[in-house]
Amino acid sequence: MDGSLPPATARMPVTGPADRADGAAAAPATLDAFFAGVRARAFRFAEIGLRHREDALDAVQDAMTRMLGYRDRPPEEWTALFWTILRSRIVDIQRRRMFRLGWMSDAGDATDTSLDWADDSPDPSRAQDSREAYTALVAALRTLPRRQREAFTLRILEELDVATTARVMGCSDGSVKTHLSRAREALQQQLEDFR
Repeated sequence: MDGSLPPATARMPVTGPADRADGAAAAPATLDAFFAGVRARAFRFAEIGLRHREDALDAVQDAMTRMLGYRDRPPEEWTALFWTILRSRIVDIQRRRMFRLGWMSDAGDATDTSLDWADDSPDPSRAQDSREAYTALVAALRTLPRRQREAFTLRILEELDVATTARVMGCSDGSVKTHLSRAREALQQQLEDFR
């Protein structure tokens, strides 16, 4: 190594909820660093939307591949662009599944939908509570209409601002707020036990 660039992990900013809430977090320097920071969240987003692990992996991989065509864009645009591409890919897969493969689906085709948990928590009781809460949240999110689920996931779980969420969803700021409000209300009713 010639020493001109630090390792990719050193260039990638470490952001948490407090860092991202104000939008002041620095954009990753490389597309690889951006992918490293977004891949797990993107997979969860796709898996919740598609309800199928392999389709979710395919959607994320396809979105990342398509992002390579936009590598010359400024890093500040990558977040909105990536989530827009991923959302479009998820919608495409859902439509294809509904229209082309709907007649082939078997009612007993409920393959293993359990989540693969990797938890290093020392307290099994707390870990179980967390798993139950997350499973309940995912199940509740799956019952929401697509637009409400997207608004909630992007605004709350991904902590994108209203303007970026609106760009990703292809709607106005007011629509994002409406979808988010309705999603929160529906989730609040469904998740009474986890308050």
